[in-house]
Formats: sequence, structure tokens, C-alpha cells
Amino acid sequence: MSEVIQVEGLVKRYGDLVAVDGVSFSVHAGEVFGILGPNGAGKTTTLEIIEGLQPPTAGRTLVLDMDIQHQAERIKERIGVQIQASAYFEYLTLTEILDLFGRFYPRRLAPKELLEKVGLTDKAKTTVGKLSGGQKQRFTIAAALVNDPELVFLDEPTTGLDPQARRSLWDFIREIQGEGRTVVLTTHYMEEAQMLCQRVAIMDLGKIVAMDTPTNLVRQLPVPYEP
Repeated sequence: MSEVIQVEGLVKRYGDLVAVDGVSFSVHAGEVFGILGPNGAGKTTTLEIIEGLQPPTAGRTLVLDMDIQHQAERIKERIGVQIQASAYFEYLTLTEILDLFGRFYPRRLAPKELLEKVGLTDKAKTTVGKLSGGQKQRFTIAAALVNDPELVFLDEPTTGLDPQARRSLWDFIREIQGEGRTVVLTTHYMEEAQMLCQRVAIMDLGKIVAMDTPTNLVRQLPVPYEP
């Protein structure tokens, strides 16, 4: 099984704070890999280093067999990164945003195709600010697919959504995987990891404290005491 991400001894310090503390793991091609943990566990920082958004203090990261510290531009052409809805241009329509983003890449999907993929065709001429929470999250993932990436990063994609919108987004993430893409996501929710991920790394205080399939991780939980 080929590995699309290899992380070895990753460390990130901010002064005296160690946000990521010697993290190592790999991600297999075609899987949904989850990083599960509470706020402050180091999930987002780990993702940002892998994506090339910030440098590590120590350690090595290979993405698609390339070193992120030396080949970041080549890697970014082949990965998709979800950003928060609030980061988009306020006065551009969804079509205009996708068209603009697509111009940054040599390979890109048409805005119409992307909006069809996420069920937002009827919102093509709408601005992001007029979308519901679930629609905004779907659009952020559509924007992450604009360059037809092999590897997609989703940072807590369902936080703040109601149960129906969350399950709709789960279905869409499964569709992304079904197209042959690899997905790496962070989440607070074990239920979400169980529903989506083939393997999960649990992070706490900057370290990976467990890594396995969701089923095996649940089996390792202590049995509640019953008098």
C-alpha cells in the first residue's frame, strides 16, 4: 500500500510552548485518515505543517514523495486545502470565487462542475455570506477541489453544523474518497471518525497517544464499571 504522507519526528515550538511534540505517522493512498483530539492538542498545527503553511521546528514531512520544506510549490499544485468560509471575498459570487481560485493552478475544474458536485448549482450567483452553515461548509470543500487534487485536507469540516447538515457533509466526504482521492481530516468527534475514517490518530498535548482503526480504538476503551 503506497504512502502519500510520511511524517517523521515532527516538532513545532512557539517559544516555551511545544505545540507538536515528536509526531510520526503515515497516510495510505485512498484512505480517509483522521486526527482526533481536543482543542489545543496540536491537530491544526500538524496539518498546517504538512500543507506547507508553516515550517516545523524539527522533523521531516514527505507529501506525494516530495519534501514539503523544499518542494512546497509542486506539492501545493496537487493538494486541496479547506479554508474557513470567512476567508472568502465578501462581494464575489460562488462562481467568481471558484473561477479566481482556479486561475492559480495549471490544472483546474470548472466552477459549474464543482457547484454541481456539492449541490450548490442554484447558488452560483450568490455570495458566501448568504449561505447557510451547511452550504458554507460544502462550498469550502468545493473550493478545496478546484485544482482536482489527489490529496485533500479538511480541518474540522463539520464543527458547528446541525446533525442533518453534518451527515450530508459525511456523504460528500465519502464521495470525494470514492473518486480516488485521499482525505486527511481533523475532528473533535469520535462518531465522525468512526463513520468516515479507515484509521485514526488520537492527539493530546502535541503527541499521538494512540493510532488504529476506529473499531480497534473503541475496543481499547475501558469498560464502564457496573456495580
